[in-house]
Amino acid sequence: MKTILYIIQKEFKQIFRNKGMLPIIFVLPLIQLIILSNAATFDVKNIKFGFVDYDHSSTSRALVEKFNASTYFNVLTDFPSEKLASQAMLNGEVDVILEIPTYFERDFQKEKKATLGVTINAIDGAAAGLENVYVTQIIQSFNKKLKVDVMQVSDMQKIQPVNITTIPSFWYNNTLNYKTYMVPGILVLLVTMITLFLSGMNIVREKEIGTLEQINVTPIKKSQFIIGKLFPFWVIGLAILSVGLIIAKLIFNVPMVGSLLLMYFYTSIYILVVLGIGLFISNYTDTQQQAMFIAWFFMVIFILMSGLFTPIESMPKWAQTITDFNPIKYFVQVMRMVMLKGSGFSDILPQLIKTFLYALIMNGLAVWSYKKTN
Repeated sequence: MKTILYIIQKEFKQIFRNKGMLPIIFVLPLIQLIILSNAATFDVKNIKFGFVDYDHSSTSRALVEKFNASTYFNVLTDFPSEKLASQAMLNGEVDVILEIPTYFERDFQKEKKATLGVTINAIDGAAAGLENVYVTQIIQSFNKKLKVDVMQVSDMQKIQPVNITTIPSFWYNNTLNYKTYMVPGILVLLVTMITLFLSGMNIVREKEIGTLEQINVTPIKKSQFIIGKLFPFWVIGLAILSVGLIIAKLIFNVPMVGSLLLMYFYTSIYILVVLGIGLFISNYTDTQQQAMFIAWFFMVIFILMSGLFTPIESMPKWAQTITDFNPIKYFVQVMRMVMLKGSGFSDILPQLIKTFLYALIMNGLAVWSYKKTN
């Protein structure tokens, strides 16, 4: 036990002696958390909106005003022709074009129906889909109000049509704040990236400076060396989680409904998975650049297939099967379940069991692949 404590002490001294390493460990992740949580969003706002009004009636002006009053659209200009509007979209000046035909108001009053043309820039398919939903909702709302006005004018008895109102109830994120959804996931990425990169490069650095060979010929056992090497990064990972949770609460006001103790318990097991992967990578690399490249290769795959940015249910079946081997997926799920839903131990038990098995397998492979010569 004393040998392990000496190695741990040596590692902490080595980490804190490196002045350039401290900002990378503590300062940069916090800056990334603040920036990414504000920037990483699927909300589509400030949509550049243009329209072609061939009718020039009070009804067409009221419809345009509906879009102007929306927080999602930024009404830029009234184009005199469809050709000029299309050229503006080609130049990237507008994202959505609404074309109001001639006799729009007359057709609606006489025939109780009218046609509108909507052109959407669909280079970004996901954004175009949301823009189409926004446009449809505004037009339907306007259509409903217009029908009521027409019926009241045409009906001498002024019978008010019955309206059905829905009252939605939003659970777990009643303000629909996207940061509430993103901050726990981004915090997962930061804990994973820092612990993976540091553990992956640590032993490789010993190889590069030649101290690993000196340690290998000492009486230090393999298990003592590995525990002493990885324990400091396990502590650093929990420290990053702590600071990240404080920032999530103070800056982004993310609710923390569940047990913090349960969150730390799961994180402590999850970090063992990451450390095992980092050690396994370092055993098969000779330079820090190689270790960094391989670690980043797996990180990109883990991030994109974790369900953080893309719903797993929307992926192909083969991709959903692969995500079962993605440890980040389970950590993201647990963080959101505990922080936002207040889930208990029994709720996260499936993810906990899989993560624990993952930790056993990865650390077993890492220890097995580490070669120590006496």
